[in-house]
Amino acid sequence: MTFTQQVITILMVITGTVLTRFLPFILFPPGKQIPKYIRYLGRVLPAAVFGMLVVYCLKGINIFQGNRGLPELIAIAAVVLLHLWKKQMLLSIAGGTAVYMFLVQYLFP
Repeated sequence: MTFTQQVITILMVITGTVLTRFLPFILFPPGKQIPKYIRYLGRVLPAAVFGMLVVYCLKGINIFQGNRGLPELIAIAAVVLLHLWKKQMLLSIAGGTAVYMFLVQYLFP
């Protein structure tokens, strides 16, 4: 990349970041009613994204060879148990990731 291209890229990233940070406050100022579809999306998208993450993570598993998806199943169980126990999505994801990484590095190499 030339210097000009680098500057343009950095400016575009800055603009995109600023827009995504401030645009919701511009579109929905305090005191203004938030549209029903936006509230609906705020309610259903986290679960949809989590479901998509599960499908993406499990799409390449072949149960007929290797460790037959055992580390993945154990990690999923860890995520479910952590979420039922603490009810914090980030903790559940981080804990499941840590369990999975431990399993594939040390128990199922």
